Amino acid sequence: MSDAFARAHELLVDRMTHDNPECVENPADPATVQAMQLAVNVPKNAVPSRNAVLCDAASAVVAVCLDPRAGEDGFWRASLDRWYSYRIRKIARRARNKAWDDVQGLPGVTVGQVRAFVPSAVEDVPREIAKLQVKGTDFPDSGEEDLNAAVPTLYLNADLQMSGGKAAAQAGHGSMLLAAALGVDAVRAWAELDFGVNVREVGAAELARVETMPGAVAVRDAGFTEVAPNSLTVVALPASV
Repeated sequence: MSDAFARAHELLVDRMTHDNPECVENPADPATVQAMQLAVNVPKNAVPSRNAVLCDAASAVVAVCLDPRAGEDGFWRASLDRWYSYRIRKIARRARNKAWDDVQGLPGVTVGQVRAFVPSAVEDVPREIAKLQVKGTDFPDSGEEDLNAAVPTLYLNADLQMSGGKAAAQAGHGSMLLAAALGVDAVRAWAELDFGVNVREVGAAELARVETMPGAVAVRDAGFTEVAPNSLTVVALPASV
């Protein structure tokens, strides 16, 4: 894998571990309100399961962050750098049919039924994405796949009863923070597996236990939507745990 991958990982690690005091979100300055948009393909007759959407969202988000283009000077890297520097917002939307096809040409990465896009200021979201519905991102629970020991596992807080869209965003938070916590060689190995993950939704008591395990990376939400501030939403464990 190219040195561009290592540079993309270095940028992620640096921005996730060091605050930039000059980059403070200011509602009066729309350029400071940045977000990564997620589109979920929801065909009428083949709605994906909740677990599949959460897995796809987690993989797509980290794939955007560690795309080799994030390691090269230009639009992709600059957009991620701005997003990392402000609040790490993600917004999940649903798409189907032509609307899903239309967004495939916009900068981003598709994994399964989810496309994660290169972040932007919320006022600059492309029209094809902006017209997608934010509501209606709940998906049927058809059970969970067997655990794959070769990939990380994300444990989500089932007691919070997050909507599908909120849970997808949190899964994306978990995957990118885990990538920032891992060494570049471990992340390269993960990339060879297409950034696959397992997702398990568990109660808060079990989540607290998982948080104490070696290598655990916890996500605590700012509380802008659905959950209380500082809620423990996700704990990510590397594949070796």
